[in-house]
Amino acid sequence: MKNKKKEDKKLTKDQAEKKIQTLKKDLFNLRFKKINGQVENPAQYSLIKRNIARLFSNLKSKGVK
Repeated sequence: MKNKKKEDKKLTKDQAEKKIQTLKKDLFNLRFKKINGQVENPAQYSLIKRNIARLFSNLKSKGVK
């Protein structure tokens, strides 16, 4: 988990925004799977949300709006 945080801090603005968009798509697809009862790992939902929040925090700490 700590390696993930270090990797996220090294991302450029464009890379971080691209990763956020990818995670948002994953979250969107996971919601549909949840509705259909096809979710194999329910904890994944909160992990994706946490990763999105971490990336937004990193962007803000760098002074990027």
